[in-house]
Amino acid sequence: MVGQDTNENLENQVTPEELSELLKVRRDKLEKLQSEGKDPFKIVKYPVDTHTDEILNDFEGYESKDVVLAGRLMAKRVMGKASFCNIQDRNGRIQAYVSKNDIGEENYADFKKYDIGDIIGIKGFVFKTKMGEISVHAKEVVLLSKSLQILPEKFHGLKDQELRYRQRYMDVIVNPEIKEVFLKRSAVIREVRNILDEKGFLEVETPVLQTIPGGAAARPFITHHNALDIDMYCRIALELPLKRLIVGGFERVYEIGRVFRNEGIDLRHNPEFTLMELYQAYTDYNGMMDITEEIVREVAKRVNGRTTVKCGEHEIDLGKKFSRMTMVEAIKKFSGVDFEQINDTEEAKKIAKEKGVEFEERHVKGDIINLFFEEFVEKNIIEPTFIMDYPVEVSPLTKRKPDKPEFTERFELFIVGREYGNAYSELNDPIDQRKRFEHQEAMRAAGDEEANMIDEDFMTALEYGMPPTGGLGIGIDRRVRLITEQSSIRDVILFPTMRPLDK
Repeated sequence: MVGQDTNENLENQVTPEELSELLKVRRDKLEKLQSEGKDPFKIVKYPVDTHTDEILNDFEGYESKDVVLAGRLMAKRVMGKASFCNIQDRNGRIQAYVSKNDIGEENYADFKKYDIGDIIGIKGFVFKTKMGEISVHAKEVVLLSKSLQILPEKFHGLKDQELRYRQRYMDVIVNPEIKEVFLKRSAVIREVRNILDEKGFLEVETPVLQTIPGGAAARPFITHHNALDIDMYCRIALELPLKRLIVGGFERVYEIGRVFRNEGIDLRHNPEFTLMELYQAYTDYNGMMDITEEIVREVAKRVNGRTTVKCGEHEIDLGKKFSRMTMVEAIKKFSGVDFEQINDTEEAKKIAKEKGVEFEERHVKGDIINLFFEEFVEKNIIEPTFIMDYPVEVSPLTKRKPDKPEFTERFELFIVGREYGNAYSELNDPIDQRKRFEHQEAMRAAGDEEANMIDEDFMTALEYGMPPTGGLGIGIDRRVRLITEQSSIRDVILFPTMRPLDK
């Protein structure tokens, strides 16, 4: 069956006065039920034993079988002594046939007063109608929860994107395809865990509240601990606690958890997001490239059953070998500027002015190389590509390249102009690390609010000795967006950060 009750007005089809009256009618119905001793909110459980997809996918196995279902009433068509309705549970929708002869006159009269959006339970047997539709022939219908609000109809109702983000609970009710996105999100996280568990990694948990935010260039959120009377920070990365565990001898660790960055909101950024970081002793960034490629490819294969994904106008095959290119090579390819031939900061600033690349006075050659990459390269990388060997100035936690100490063994994975992973050969020299931190502190004093602070406990840990280690960070939300082919990170976060309505 299709459609809703013809007398069920939709929120966007009525005046505010009419809407107010419709909402009042629902509350009046609840009060009447309560006065008659039929308060649905006093029902504490219902013996559900079947879900809609089980019936729809195996009619032969369920034909004539008694079942108990429950879900939200999504459509109803009353026809005298018999009616049809649709209920929606966690796995889909199914039609039910309800007649006065089967459930009794009083119960049928109550059923006819049910509203779209009410939660109901149905006991009955499975059959096919004359039109061939798989249905449940109801022997009992019970009101389990009264809906006091009016559901928007799919094609005319909840289309305002911001409202959908604010009322995600409503979004997944009226737009089932949105629910599929979040089922896939769960599958992505599960498969990442499976892959890492298969490789002998240990999943751990590290503090969300930290006295020093570290592991990334980002502005933290600040809070205050009353008992200790100190400011604390919501973590911006997972890196430093995990590397402490490598020092402690765990060798292979990872964490999937929320991190928080006090930054803008756009198609690629949300102030809180889910990050996966892993660290493996006795390997380097080449080993991290291998595991990154495997995770990206395998998750797509296991979740979607294929390695191709649609990114805007591009179809990308994650099954192909990923390209590898140094940052300097990429800049030369897309801008024509060869930083191998530029000897110092003065020359770098001169060429930046010529090319219209904006920089700050405090920036040195390495910073300007990174600015060139952001200006000329990122948007032009379509196929999966590892961009390798970042300047030391923008990689304070990364080991230097032995043959080119002004660069580091770091890479980022780019697909269709977007970054999907960041990895290093981790810096384990405590003397070099302190110098890098001191440089970051100087940048912070010069006005860079995203520069790192010195974490003395982490420095002590390094002084005890950390083995050669590879580390990797992958943003789960961006990964899910790629797999589900969504355009915005907000489309894959159940409850994205929103400005309050009164602001």
